[in-house]
Amino acid sequence: MKYMGSKRWMLGNGLGSILATFGRDTKRFVDLFAGSGAVAIHMARQFPLPVLAVDLQRYSAVLTGAIIQRQAALTHEDTWKDWYQRAAVVFQKHRPPKIEKITRRSMLGYRGWCERRTDLPLTRAYGGHYFGPVQATWIDALRTCLPTKEPEQTVALGALLHAASKCAAAPGHTAQPFQPTRSAKPFILQAWKKDIAALTMASFVDLAKLFAYKTGSVLTADANDAVENVTQHDLVFIDPPYSGVHYSRFYHVLESIAFGTAGAVSGVGRYPDREFRPRSRYSLKGESRKALSHLLGKIAEKGAKAIVTFPATECSNGLSGDIVRELAEQYFRVREKTVLSKFSTLGGTNSGVGKGRAARQTAKELILSLTPK
Repeated sequence: MKYMGSKRWMLGNGLGSILATFGRDTKRFVDLFAGSGAVAIHMARQFPLPVLAVDLQRYSAVLTGAIIQRQAALTHEDTWKDWYQRAAVVFQKHRPPKIEKITRRSMLGYRGWCERRTDLPLTRAYGGHYFGPVQATWIDALRTCLPTKEPEQTVALGALLHAASKCAAAPGHTAQPFQPTRSAKPFILQAWKKDIAALTMASFVDLAKLFAYKTGSVLTADANDAVENVTQHDLVFIDPPYSGVHYSRFYHVLESIAFGTAGAVSGVGRYPDREFRPRSRYSLKGESRKALSHLLGKIAEKGAKAIVTFPATECSNGLSGDIVRELAEQYFRVREKTVLSKFSTLGGTNSGVGKGRAARQTAKELILSLTPK
């Protein structure tokens, strides 16, 4: 899963052991900024306690809920067969053009075909940009024909999101697709040649095998509102945004797939209208500090323990490791550990597109263990 600030790396580099030790006497784990779901899923699968995963965006609830809301594996063979066969009927009706080569002229042709698919909302929005016409048509077909029962539907949608992330002709997120420049054409072709139906099946099989020790829940909400659900018996995990750009800009394609439509889109990035892109106070330089202070104060008021992770350096949203520590110390007794982590550079790469800047770089990150005073 392409994700800017995924904690998967840190779970094996200190965070996992701190969570295990610090969470011994808690009755529930609450992840207030779940994102890709890496930490929430880790806790749900490793420990016999329910998990509540919260995020502003729906795609996060789908990715996380596909695993933590179940206590048993799914029998996937018949469900996949039925889902695929129904989607194939939709796909065959449209007969999208196959990709021969990528030129500026052919790209315009692919985009034109996609934009004329008025009955395929995701193809119309993203086909010829993030996805080839064949991929985009499959995305619409599979999204339209999702299983109707739960938990099969959420697992299937989670699989489609995983596959779409792997196929997107973009850097480590979906803020902007690659354009048909001389250096980028091979990468577009490579991305568009991926078999999204096969990748969806593989992800569906993998997700179907995974489940939680105890049934958890997901919530699409602002962390500062969701904190009202916290109790003194919870361990709260706080991994707030570090970017001054709203995360909805980077994951709007996944969010549109989660909802099944993008609505009207515009710009190089094919962004939906602003009203459909969640905004977080944590990505506003003038509000991030106040938002975090309020959140920490509420958790302390509830009497819960918490773990905070944040880059040690100053970030574009106005927060820094020093500021986060200072705010935490106002409400909690703080224990600190510094580890190495990997962060997205928001689009750079060392593979020829955006040459000279690695897509992910290693940096220091703070892990703060907070105990109420």
